[in-house]
Amino acid sequence: MTDPIQDTRRWIETVVIGLNLCPFARRVFDAETIRYAVTGATNTTSLLDALTTELQRLVAEPISAVETMILIHPQVLQNFLDYNDFLSDADQLLETLGLAGIVQIASFHPEYRFAGTKSDAVENFTNRSPFPMLHLLREESVTKVANDPDFLDGIPERNIAVLRALGRTKLLAMLKSRGTN
Repeated sequence: MTDPIQDTRRWIETVVIGLNLCPFARRVFDAETIRYAVTGATNTTSLLDALTTELQRLVAEPISAVETMILIHPQVLQNFLDYNDFLSDADQLLETLGLAGIVQIASFHPEYRFAGTKSDAVENFTNRSPFPMLHLLREESVTKVANDPDFLDGIPERNIAVLRALGRTKLLAMLKSRGTN
């Protein structure tokens, strides 16, 4: 049986940090200030409830203890289009809770697909994860680490360039050899 938290940690270490897709990840990963939670939610209503709980927990914790959090939801929103539609509900929840501008949600899914790309395009792997998940980031952390909007805006393009240079075949072989696909 697979362990969603261990699989997610391995994916972060191998892909996100290993390929330097997120310049902030190593610091919080090594400091162990990422909170991981797995929800048993089986529908979007219970996922929104779990997301509410985790958002409130994140902002209640001191940043030194929990800087960021990942909500893994392996039993709901397996279909990427449904997941993608759910993201507007998640953003609306930030507004409702008064957390817009305080927390942002980054999206990751096993079938992630950028608009205008083929499903097997290598650039989709910048946001492909072992399970559907929502990454809750404190805006304060992002600003503190990189207060340069041009640097932040350039991350997606750099990630796409890294994956294109690696190539789909090598990427898939790397993922398989490290047990992260």
